[in-house]
Amino acid sequence: MKSEFSLAFNEITERFGLSRETVMAALEAAMVSAYRRSVNASTAQQIEARVASDTGEVQMFAEKEIVDAVENPLTEVTLEEALRFDPNAEMGGMTLVDSTPKDFGRVAAQTAKQVILQRLREAERDAQYEEYIEREGDMVHGTVHSITPQAVTIGLGRAEAILPRNQQIPGERFHVRDRVRVYVLEVRKSSRGPVIVVSRTHPNMLRRLLEMEVPEINQGLVEIKAIAREAGKRAKVAVAATREGVDPVGACVGLRGVRIQSIVRDLNDEKIDIIEWNSESAAFIAKALSPARVSGVFLDDDPARGKTAVVVVPEDQLSLAIGRAGVNARLSARLTNWRIDIKSLVEAATEALSRLATDKSFADMAKAEADTLAQIQLILTKKQETRPVTPEEYNQLSSFVTRMEKEIMARRASERQLIQEKLERIRERVPVSAYQTGLAETGLSTRVINLLTEAGYQTAGQALEQVELDPDKILALQGIGPKAMEEIHQKLTAFEYPEPVVLEPVAEVEVSPENVAVAAESTVPTNGDLREVVLGTAPTGEIPEAALSKAEGPALTEAAAVEQQGETIAQPIEKVFEEAVGLLQEAVIETEEVGEKEGSEEVAEGKDKKRKKRAKIVEFDPDLGASLVVRKRKSGREADWENVDE
Repeated sequence: MKSEFSLAFNEITERFGLSRETVMAALEAAMVSAYRRSVNASTAQQIEARVASDTGEVQMFAEKEIVDAVENPLTEVTLEEALRFDPNAEMGGMTLVDSTPKDFGRVAAQTAKQVILQRLREAERDAQYEEYIEREGDMVHGTVHSITPQAVTIGLGRAEAILPRNQQIPGERFHVRDRVRVYVLEVRKSSRGPVIVVSRTHPNMLRRLLEMEVPEINQGLVEIKAIAREAGKRAKVAVAATREGVDPVGACVGLRGVRIQSIVRDLNDEKIDIIEWNSESAAFIAKALSPARVSGVFLDDDPARGKTAVVVVPEDQLSLAIGRAGVNARLSARLTNWRIDIKSLVEAATEALSRLATDKSFADMAKAEADTLAQIQLILTKKQETRPVTPEEYNQLSSFVTRMEKEIMARRASERQLIQEKLERIRERVPVSAYQTGLAETGLSTRVINLLTEAGYQTAGQALEQVELDPDKILALQGIGPKAMEEIHQKLTAFEYPEPVVLEPVAEVEVSPENVAVAAESTVPTNGDLREVVLGTAPTGEIPEAALSKAEGPALTEAAAVEQQGETIAQPIEKVFEEAVGLLQEAVIETEEVGEKEGSEEVAEGKDKKRKKRAKIVEFDPDLGASLVVRKRKSGREADWENVDE
């Protein structure tokens, strides 16, 4: 039968949703705190509490010093008493002994109550934080608990979330005990527990709702490319199919709009436009402006001004394309990441006529379009007089505007190309080290340096490049006048920039059997020359003739040179000696093999034979003052290795 302690312990773990280890740790910490208060123990003294999980019996162990005579029972203990708890206790040492007071159970229950509750609350807060930090960026269900002008408190079960006023859909009304779905925006710790901030205006909430309502999105058949939303007004969603034969727009809308209507009701009747994503920017922008019809889209990707799209729409579609308070145009710009400039067909035609009449650079085009200009002028006059205009005349206006806008965009692209070419020529004249030279190093005044730094110029090369390309851009900066401009030009052009350090690349030599053989012959001499390479700078007279006779050998064979074709020929000078020693070893082995195979009928000229493997090393002989080849071989009759001087 379970004890009362076990029942109470299990109840606490279930009520607070904590593990047994967490509750036991809190209980032991509370017992330690109660013991310190009851006996007024020092914080430097080590105290441990041991609680029996089945009976709830508490034992307190305190660290005490082992002495002969106990003067302070709270910090000292005799050796006999210490040996009961620690068989290895020694005189003068420290050990943990049982120090549970007689009435500790009743006193501890009163003293430790608040400590236990405090520890349990802290453990519960940590558990709540760990639970909801993992759900950050997800959607959860909640119940409205309270409503204030600043925020709405929503219960999420074990925790409460805050829905600030700026995260509420405009015009939405809440009532206590209403069930709502919210998006977990942020979870952070505080002294009173985790602070959970939720939102109903975040674009990702619409993404989560679509994932819940549309099975094709959850299965990966339909992908959400982009979302633009103004909560309470309108939202645009660009979707694309990942598999052929799947209609992304139809899957999101559902049969008779049942899927999208469910989301609209959840978002307080917010209008949602589902648009099929297109990789071509012009087609995508035209679809993004739906439900308005678009006559033409003309793209201008300027690195300085950004991406701008000029959209021409019929006059009756202008207000629909812009939307109420411009919401449709703003959402389309956010969805496509293009700045959208919307014009009516009549407005675009009027601007085109004015440009042809006033801009001299379009004189050639004006002559070519002379007959068309008269017709366009006639159509615009009819439009101003509110006379009816036929569809053919509208088509003529549209064709004229299309030709004009394409010409404008082509000329802008040509101008940017010329500027880019000019910039490349300027960069060829500017020293490379100028782009690593700070403005402070050029001798400019502090005021000018601060103005250029605020404008984004960090190095002398950037400023000098802009001075050569377009000095008016720097002159237009706030605080830059003619004198400052003259100072910038003089200082930057007269400054002596350091020469950049250019590292010469190492030439790569193609490795082939032929050039390996040639390199081997030119690097390692034969006969008498080979002896000089191996012996280094030692005097020849000090070397015994026996050593010299063994050091001499025939020239390297072609097979020995071919074996080294995988190695790089261009090697440092320091490795020449090592290469020479290696080639010498090969020559010695080749000589020995020829001697062993003389008289054999199987030996034929030009035929490769297997060689016996021998371990070879090179050692320096201090007596001789030279490096000699030493070969280690295994005797045929003995199992030991023996050294043989070559």
